Amino acid sequence: MAQYFEVHPHNPQARLLKQAVALLQQGQVLAIPTDSSYALVCVLDDKNAVDQIRRIRGVDDKHLLTLICKDLSELASYAKVDNRQFRLLKQATPGPFTFVLEASKEVPRRVSHPQRKTIGLRVPEYPVVRDLLDILGAPLLASTLILPGEDMPLNDPAEIRGRLEKDLAGIVDAGSVAAKPTTVLDLTTMEGGGDASVLRAGQGDWTKLGLSL
Repeated sequence: MAQYFEVHPHNPQARLLKQAVALLQQGQVLAIPTDSSYALVCVLDDKNAVDQIRRIRGVDDKHLLTLICKDLSELASYAKVDNRQFRLLKQATPGPFTFVLEASKEVPRRVSHPQRKTIGLRVPEYPVVRDLLDILGAPLLASTLILPGEDMPLNDPAEIRGRLEKDLAGIVDAGSVAAKPTTVLDLTTMEGGGDASVLRAGQGDWTKLGLSL
């Protein structure tokens, strides 16, 4: 049965977030709000928790999971980033973008794409996520909370509780959030002088980065 943490969306109570982080450190899976719907999250190095996220989502190991980082310096620890990629990342973060980059050796092979060896990375602006990352002191592995057979992510914590209470250890409730996923940018196409490519149009405005579909 999931624990329920009702927090303020802009000034989340540290006491409640610390309780949620304690569950993550025990290898549990939580549903948390982000600036682009709710997401399933766990710590990076717990295989069972990663497998649980894939089971809830109904996806296999080819589905790209996302590493949520607190800043660019942390992101650069988990991805190989050249100067051009870094300049674009600096321009786009924090914000509702997910970046596909070549994974570094710090990323366990089971969470990177099995063929391409890539990983999705985010630096969000949402206060609840940023405070969770500060308390945890490490990135979170995440997947947008879209259930099998559905197209739209869940954005209402009451609905999440009703449908997934037995599958999760905890739900961080900051009220309803946007139901539009992040914009996904493939930065691996920048290697060799190319441009970033838009894999999914979402909340982030890629045109402000000088990109086009």
